[in-house]
Amino acid sequence: QVQLMESGGGLVQPGGSLRLTCLASGWTFNTAGSGWFRQASGKEREFVAFINWHDGSPYYGDSVKGRFTISRDNAKNTVYLQMNNLKPEDTAVYYCARWAGDSTVVYDTDYDVWGQGTEVTVST
Repeated sequence: QVQLMESGGGLVQPGGSLRLTCLASGWTFNTAGSGWFRQASGKEREFVAFINWHDGSPYYGDSVKGRFTISRDNAKNTVYLQMNNLKPEDTAVYYCARWAGDSTVVYDTDYDVWGQGTEVTVST
């Protein structure tokens, strides 16, 4: 059974950092790519970052460029999201997802398997 499990969320003060982890089971990450999305309360799900598992090339949403870094460990079937200089507007549930391999990567319909999410709260 294909599964994704996120971890690493929590409460952090503005300007702080967190590292989210997404562990895959039941399939091999290096067949495609993975993405991170987030959904704040009352808002639509938003694209955060994507990584190509073949060459590691990343792509970021405009709101996180320069602050977040996506990376992967092929041997561990794991993708990471390092989040620095966090802001209150980064507060959301963060989801990792498996890319379905189409031409775009920023829409949630581009992904076919989703984790349960991990909550990130940025607040004093």
